[in-house]
Parts: sequence; structure tokens; C-alpha cells
Amino acid sequence: MGNRGMEELIPLVNRLHEALGTVGQSCSLHLPQIAVVGGQSAGKSSVLENFVGRDFLPRGSGIVTRRPLVLQLLNSNIEYGEFFHCKGKKFTDFDEIRREIETETRRLTGSNKGISPVPITLKIYSPHVLNLTLVDLPGITKVPVGDQPADIEYQIRDIIMQYICKENCLVLAVTPANTDLANSDALKLAKDVDPEGQRTIGVITKLDLMDKGTDAREILENRLLPLRRGYIGVVNRSQKDIDGKKDIMAALESEGNFFLSHPAYKHIAERMGTPYLQRILNQQLTNHIRDALPAFRTHLQSQLLALNKEADEYRKFSPDNVVRRTKTLLQLVQRLAVDFEKLIEGSGDKVDTGNLSGGARINKIFHERFPNELIKTGFDERKLRQEINYAIRNIHGVRTGLFTPDMAFQAIVKKQISSLKGPCIKFIDMVSQELITTVYQCIGKLSTFPQLREETERIIITEIREQENKCREQVLLLIDIQLAYINTKHEDFIGFTNFQHLNNQSNMNSSAQIARNQGVASRSNRIVIQKGWLTISNIGIMKGGAKEFWFILSTESLSWYKDGKRLTEGNRSNSE
Repeated sequence: MGNRGMEELIPLVNRLHEALGTVGQSCSLHLPQIAVVGGQSAGKSSVLENFVGRDFLPRGSGIVTRRPLVLQLLNSNIEYGEFFHCKGKKFTDFDEIRREIETETRRLTGSNKGISPVPITLKIYSPHVLNLTLVDLPGITKVPVGDQPADIEYQIRDIIMQYICKENCLVLAVTPANTDLANSDALKLAKDVDPEGQRTIGVITKLDLMDKGTDAREILENRLLPLRRGYIGVVNRSQKDIDGKKDIMAALESEGNFFLSHPAYKHIAERMGTPYLQRILNQQLTNHIRDALPAFRTHLQSQLLALNKEADEYRKFSPDNVVRRTKTLLQLVQRLAVDFEKLIEGSGDKVDTGNLSGGARINKIFHERFPNELIKTGFDERKLRQEINYAIRNIHGVRTGLFTPDMAFQAIVKKQISSLKGPCIKFIDMVSQELITTVYQCIGKLSTFPQLREETERIIITEIREQENKCREQVLLLIDIQLAYINTKHEDFIGFTNFQHLNNQSNMNSSAQIARNQGVASRSNRIVIQKGWLTISNIGIMKGGAKEFWFILSTESLSWYKDGKRLTEGNRSNSE
């Protein structure tokens, strides 16, 4: 591995992580780490358990990892686990570690598959591991389940991006071999933040589950979608093996035999498998820390200078001076207001190049997420035709009508307008949540005064919620106004008058064209008199009963349509 000093780099960074976690990570230090990214059931949990040689991660269907898990593996002669939130307590039973992860996850996210960006930190000491730190992130999903919010996909993506956007973060992209690599969610996210593939390590799982006659040789040889750090194949335990409590050490032996005996992989068997992956990650993380140390030290020194400067301001602070206390209070509140405004308006002194925040995220909601929600409400034309047909027939009842009733039109239009309520309410909720998130970003500067921070936070969030309720009521009122009166005289409404105008214009153009082609004068323009659904009833039931047709009656002809196709067109003078 190298000299002793190099081996101590990873534990050193772990201690820095703990120190920053203790002070609430107020120092914006991006420490080197490895983030594990993959879709649901990609095999992320099995890979991590294989590293440890123990079953200790929650399992199940849907989203199992609902909070980031910072897993610190430390080589030791004894085997046990420690949680950051349970300092001093040693867990020697790995089933108990699993239960503690589940309990701590439910404490913040509830039991209905919700997620949270607040990490759980777990240290595992074992003689079977190499020094390594990984962050297991929630699996990528697209369909919400249970009581999950409709935008669960975006929430998970945001949590993942918070980690992998940082230049000091290596990305372990886990992809099953039995799926199309070009459509891998993990590799797509990694490519968004690392387009050159400089800090992405590919892991291909489920090689033993590929269709007969296929293999992943081209991928593992780094010839398809190449990465600078390459791809490593692993074979995890199957669900049957897990249910049967197959020993992980026996599974690792089976994995080695698989690569040695497979004709497509035996020439690269020494560079495949879980033990090799763990050694490579240990080496690459150590080298990454070593390479990042100079820049990290410079950044740390600049942070220290800034903190010392801030500390100097408080040295002259006299807690018994009422005037001084009032002035300090006003300054802190004013600074909070200015910081909040800068984040919303985008005029801050420091520009975040890693993540969207404040006003930029609200802008994204306005111009990307809200339009997408509106698109989802789009109607199926076939279904809409059926609804129109049912509405007309239900309004006519036992009678047969000649023309389309206004009530049917209003019923269909009102239903379409009402469908806007859902996306609008969701849109308001998303903007409100972003405003609250922005408040949390700014209010950290009041951490020196806990009571002031708590009360300020309560007042601001209460005001946001009140304005949110007012906004929701106003939006619903606007939709109700539209539902109360359908203005068919509006210039945007393509009704009978506008249709007649457009049809006349179209007829003039077509008649002129015919005249030019035939060398004769154009015929008089056709004017649409009426159009609508018409029910034709036969005398005998055996002849087919009643049938519905769409008709257009113009000054010159009567046209009949069925299922969008014109059946016949008769000359009006002959019909009369």
C-alpha cells in the first residue's frame, strides 16, 4: 500500500469530517470522499456489505436508502460499529446496526418512504476492511410510492448532486450489467458533473444474470463509454443467497471462481471482483486526498483568516451594554435580510459554481418543473372525444338532438380548467419550500445566538406560510373565476365566428388556387352555417339502430364525418 503516513490520510480526513459535523459544517470545506450512486436494485448495498463481510444494511423493495449513509471503514484487530449520533456505544451485533440505521432513518423521514439529505455517519472497525470512506446515496427512482411527494425524483437528484458536484468527490457509479449502459442513470448523473470521466469509477454488477450468449467484455475493457479510472465488475449474492443466509466469504470465493471460469472475463480476472475493487478504491481515495491536500490547505487557511477576523469583532463586545446589544441585534437581522435578498435576486458576492440555490432554483421551478407538470395534465384526444360524446348523449337524455348543446361544451371545458388546480398548488408548495430552504441557508450566521436564531426562524417561516396560504387562495380564486364564466367572445376563443372567418379565408385561398389551376374564375366562398353531432335513427332495430355523425352544414354542401373520416359530401341545393 505504501508508507505509514499515506495510510493515515483517510482516517485523518474522517476526523475532519467529524469535527465539521460537530460544529454544523459552518466551514465550507469540501473534503475528499467517494459517493456511491446507482438506481434502485443496482446492487449498491451488496457491494458495501461485501467490503465489510457482514450483512448490516436495510433491505426491501422501493427506496431503502432514504438518508445518505457516510460509511467509514477502518482496519482494526477487533470488529464493531459506532454511530456518530450514538457516541461511545459500540455495536458488536451487525443486526443491531441494521435496526439502528432503520430507526434513525424513520426518526427524520417517517415510515412512508420519505427521504432526507441529513446523513447518518457509521464507523466500522474490522480486520477484513481497508481504510475507506464512502457515502451511500439514495437510489435513483422515477415513480413515487406510498406517501412520497410527486417530485421524489427531483429530490433524490438534488441530494445526489449536493455530493457529486464537488470537485473533491469521486463518483462510484454502480450499474447492473443486464441493463443498457447507455441509459444508466448513475453514469448520466456522473457525466453531468464529470463530462471527461476524470473522477468517475464504473462498477458493473449482476454479470452472472446477463442473457445467455451475451457478456460485458467491451464495457469492462473500457472500450464502450470509456472512463479514465475504468470499470470493475463484481458478482453479488442473489436474493435467494441472501434469504438463505449465504456467507459473504463463500460468496466472494464464488465470485472469484466466476471470473476465472468465464471465457469472456478470465483474461481480466485479476482486475475484477470485490477484493480488487476495495483495494483500488483505497488507493484512489488515498491518492486523491494526497493530490487535493495543497489546495485544501490553502482553502483552510483562508477560512481560518475569515473566522479570526469575525472573532476580532466579538472581542470588543460587551454583553451588559444595552446599546451595543441592540445595535448588534439590528446588524444581525439586517445582514440576514440582505443575504436572503442576494440569494433570491442572484446578486451575491460569492457565486456557487457547484449547485443551484435561492432564486436560481425558483427560476427552475417556474420555467422547467411547472411547465412539465402542466404537460402531464395533457388530454388524450381519443378519450376527450369519448367524453364529449357521453356528455352530449347524457344531456339529450331520451331525446335525439340535432345540434351540440352548450352544457356539454361547458362541462368538458370546466373539467379541463379544473385540472390546472393540481399543478398550480404543487407549484406554490415547491416555491414556498425553496424560500424556506433559502432561509435555512442564511440563518446559520445567527448560530452564535441560539434563541435569536430560533425566534427569527419561527417568525420568517410563519410569514412565508401565511403568504403561501394567501397565494394559494388567490390562485384558486382565479381558476374559479375562469370556471364561473366561459367567455366565448374572447379573441383567443376559436368559436363559430372565428372558425367561420378562418374557414372563409381558407376557402378563398383554395378557390383561388383551383381557379388558377383550371383557368376559370373562383367560385363563391362557402360559409359554414352550423356544425355539430347529429343522431340518425333507422326505422328497424335490425338495420343498425341509432348512429352518431359529425356534420358541417355550409352554404353549398352538407358533409358527414365518422371517426375523423369524411363519409360523403352532398350539394346543398340537391339536398333541399
